[in-house]
Amino acid sequence: MSSDGVVKTEPRDMGRRRFLTVTTAVVGAIGAGYVAVPFLSSWMPSKKALAAGAPVEADISKLELGQAIKVEWRGKSVVIIRRSEETLNTLVQIEDVLLDPKSESVDQQPAYATNQYRSINKEYLVLLSWCTHLGCSPTYAPEVKADWSGGFICPCHGSKFDMAGRVYKGMPAPTNLIVPPHQYLSDSLILIGVDEGVQA
Repeated sequence: MSSDGVVKTEPRDMGRRRFLTVTTAVVGAIGAGYVAVPFLSSWMPSKKALAAGAPVEADISKLELGQAIKVEWRGKSVVIIRRSEETLNTLVQIEDVLLDPKSESVDQQPAYATNQYRSINKEYLVLLSWCTHLGCSPTYAPEVKADWSGGFICPCHGSKFDMAGRVYKGMPAPTNLIVPPHQYLSDSLILIGVDEGVQA
């Protein structure tokens, strides 16, 4: 302090101050990047999630009459059944005991499967194995008995569906089983999850 009471300061090094400010800003930006990248990455679906929603191919070349195969699409089972001519003939005969034989109450199948067989190729049935009551997986029960012409039975609450996935009257399930979007890549290969070239 001088005799007149004024405090004297040393001249400041402005270059050093500028360097420290820029360095702090750069270090802060890098730190923000390290925090932001994992945070933003967590918003992106995982590879497993992407694969679960992707279309899946099903090879039906070895499927014999009456047999079923299952594939997974979007975390749900899709069942594909090869139906015999005898099975197809029963579909018309049991319409009076079905809740919605023509699947008209709600959108349950693509337009190309809006027929009595609920399929593109009547020999092959493609369905989500997912009960429309509470989401259990119905059991494929093809054995024909005196009071049963084959189909699906839900093990959770007993809903019954015919060989086209149509629900019987008086069952807990309110609608027929759902036909997922699909197309034939060849006589022996079905692509599930793509509807006439458009991915669902």
